[in-house]
Amino acid sequence: MATAQHNLTEAAITAAATAATTTTAGALTAAATAKTTTTTKDSWQSCYYCTREHFKSVNEFVGHLRSRHCTREGGSFVCRYGFNGVCASLPLDGVSDRDYDAHVAKYHVNQQTRELPPEWGVYSAAQNLPAVLNDPQRGKQSNLFTKKWGEHFVERSQVPHTARLPDITHADFAVYLGSIGKRYRWHERRQQQQQQQQLPTTGTPTTPEHLSAVPVPEIFLKSQLQLHHASTFAQVFPNYMQKVNDTTTTVQCQQTGRQLQEQLSHYLDIVEVKIAQQVAQKSAAFFHAMTTQHAILAEMQQAAEQVHQLRSALAQLHGSAVVDSFRVMRYAQRRQHCHNTLDKLRLMATVHKTQPMLQLLLGTQDYVAALDLISTTQEILAAELLGVHCFKHLPMQLGEMEKLIDKMLTTEFERYAANDLNRPLLEAQLETDSVCAEEDKLVAIVMGLLRKQNFGFVSSYQQEAIATIRAIIKQLLIELLSRGDNEICLTGAGEQSLDLTLSEWLAMLQRASGALGAVLERIKAVVSIMQQTADAAAGGSCPHEHAVNLIDSEAFLSAAHHEQLSAQLQQLLQAVCHYCHERCANIVAPQSLERCTVSEQELQQLAQVVEEFGETTLAICGAPSVPLQLALKVQASRYAQRFHAEHKQKLALLLDQERWRQVDIPHEFQRIIDRMTAGDYAKQSPLDSTSLVNGNGNGSGNGNPVLLLEGKQPFALVSVALLLIQMLYEYGGSAQRLPLLASYHARNVVDLLRCFNSRSCQLIIGAGAMRVAGLKTITSTNLALVSRALQLVLFLLPRLREHFENMSGYEAIERDYQGHIKEIEHKIHGIVSERLVAQLEAWDARPPIPSQTFRLISRHLVKLHEAIAGVLPEAQIHEIYGVVHRNFKDKLREQLLKLNIYNNGGPQHGVVTSELTFYMETLRTLKALPASQLDDGILEHIWLY
Repeated sequence: MATAQHNLTEAAITAAATAATTTTAGALTAAATAKTTTTTKDSWQSCYYCTREHFKSVNEFVGHLRSRHCTREGGSFVCRYGFNGVCASLPLDGVSDRDYDAHVAKYHVNQQTRELPPEWGVYSAAQNLPAVLNDPQRGKQSNLFTKKWGEHFVERSQVPHTARLPDITHADFAVYLGSIGKRYRWHERRQQQQQQQQLPTTGTPTTPEHLSAVPVPEIFLKSQLQLHHASTFAQVFPNYMQKVNDTTTTVQCQQTGRQLQEQLSHYLDIVEVKIAQQVAQKSAAFFHAMTTQHAILAEMQQAAEQVHQLRSALAQLHGSAVVDSFRVMRYAQRRQHCHNTLDKLRLMATVHKTQPMLQLLLGTQDYVAALDLISTTQEILAAELLGVHCFKHLPMQLGEMEKLIDKMLTTEFERYAANDLNRPLLEAQLETDSVCAEEDKLVAIVMGLLRKQNFGFVSSYQQEAIATIRAIIKQLLIELLSRGDNEICLTGAGEQSLDLTLSEWLAMLQRASGALGAVLERIKAVVSIMQQTADAAAGGSCPHEHAVNLIDSEAFLSAAHHEQLSAQLQQLLQAVCHYCHERCANIVAPQSLERCTVSEQELQQLAQVVEEFGETTLAICGAPSVPLQLALKVQASRYAQRFHAEHKQKLALLLDQERWRQVDIPHEFQRIIDRMTAGDYAKQSPLDSTSLVNGNGNGSGNGNPVLLLEGKQPFALVSVALLLIQMLYEYGGSAQRLPLLASYHARNVVDLLRCFNSRSCQLIIGAGAMRVAGLKTITSTNLALVSRALQLVLFLLPRLREHFENMSGYEAIERDYQGHIKEIEHKIHGIVSERLVAQLEAWDARPPIPSQTFRLISRHLVKLHEAIAGVLPEAQIHEIYGVVHRNFKDKLREQLLKLNIYNNGGPQHGVVTSELTFYMETLRTLKALPASQLDDGILEHIWLY
């Protein structure tokens, strides 16, 4: 109320002054300007697009537009004060800084009225782009991306008038307007009357009873009433700043000023009455506060005295009890600080002795303790002595010392590895029983390297071991070459292949296997010590009976690093052993080995050396090595190829020279067959093939006419068949003495048998022997001898297959031989059948009996029996004669039908019976058929058609 009273007083004084000067034209013009300013809100006072931004001056509004609604593109300014960031007056053009200020002052600051732009919504869009793109009636639109977006993006189509809706005109609403018009006019009159009744009266009340009914405007109740503001002045003094045009208007202004002064005085009276009422209501409390003021002062004085007494008591207590207690606590804390300082000084003294202690530990080769000391010292410096000025360079010195120890360990290990590997060589057995030199030093070095987690010493030792092996092989090559006459130059590391013979290579391997075995045993001993050291560093134990003396230390090697190191050590052994095999295999150039001839004895020695060296490296590294085995297999393959080529060439030569006559079987061949039947190929054959080739085997008195298989099966053979048996025995013996050759010889045996089969077929069935060997004709005896040789091979095939274990092509060669035997049988009975058919075609049933035809038929049968009886077995003879007999009966039936001879008991029937009786008597005499087929049943069967 006091604020309102003050404001009203000030307004009344101002109103009086204003009323006195309303007649002046300048005052009227100022009032008119103030009224215009206050009735219209300036556009710069708020931002239409930032709802909470209000400004007190134009400069603030311009700064807001520049910072929030303006973008700078290069040196130009683009105004963004508008809907969707586009200015309606300057849409997309960039202007200079000066032009931008002019644009803002013209279009945004001085803009008097402006309507808020409508808020954009989903329904504000002129077209629906998804609906346009997905319209199935339009399909693919070629000009979709060239059209301008807007309400004309889609062609408008006229909606046709529908017959279902009627036409609506103004006449349809005439009845409604006539009925509602009277009510609307009555409603308008009622509204005007109510508005006139609600208008406030302009009279001023003069009685105090009505003061409370008139409210005081809120502007007079503010804490500050600033009349120098135009808007505030216009609210307090309305219609006082208008321009005066005539005398009547001036009089009206004076009357209005007096009315305003009376109204302000009335507002002041209301406020004073309100204040008086408030004082009257609170008078009892006011007088009560005045009466209790003395009591409050007395209580305040008493409280001050009590506070003074309390402070005196606290001061006395502080001097008698608290000070001494705090002094005791301070002395105890000081003593603790002194102890801590003493500990720090002792720790500093200990750290100060680190470098002499490191030198002492390095002198005793206790690298692990030295590294632990460095690590511990660095931890102390970082944790407890951080910031000590005298030790500021010590961490760097310790780091350099640690690097120096690491380098020293690497150098010492390389020196130790070189000295240990280059010691004079002993035999492999002595190396196995010995230990490496200075093993304590090795353990100390390896422990230090493991403590530093420097696992590169494994690869370093591997390189040193390979260099030592390379040097040993080079020295052996120099010693070997110095004994020979050939001048061969070794350059570099001596790893190039040399032009050596097989005997020189074999001698080199025999010497190198012993030397390399000793070196490998030495390497294995060193690797074993490394492994034991790694186990100890990982916290494990060393159960080996020759365990080295390990340094007592805590486990500092993790399980992952221990596993990695163990794998590297095992890989080291395997790599070194593999390099030994590879180097020994590549000493000799392949071209030089191809030029030299390898004997079976040399190949046996080479296989023995390779096998022994392979067993040595396998025992050392636990993994087989391939290069030397491959070199041995290459030599074995070359030997097998040469061996097979020689035997195949000899067999072809013997086949071309063979006369296909039966020869006597020497006793040694009989023993060879017996050993092959029993699977014994150990003894070598002492026979020479030249005697059999030259035909000296007949009548020598040193053999049997036939070869007996299993003591009962006789085989009459030609010389080339005997030589084939000898070759097969040599193949089997070579494979038994050298199991490495078994697979090669198995394939070569199949090839040899295939060659014998095809060539013999060409010579006998194809009559090639008449041209090559000079035979006049191919007789049944020749065919029988070839068949018997093939049968002997079929007998030996299962034994050969069992001996070689893996004989590919066995079934094919067996089928070929069986087919060849059948073909020979067909050839034999085909020859005799042709002659019998030729005789029967000229036969006629007339005396004499037996006729000349049947006499010639009997003679052919006897000659065939004489040719094959001593060669083929009885069962095969019966089979051949059975076929001849069937062919004879078939041809005789045809001849009888041709001669119209029937079983009618006539003279011709008697002649036929007599001829057949003579024919059967010949077969009985020869025993050419089984006994069951030698009866007289032919006399009846011949007439059965």
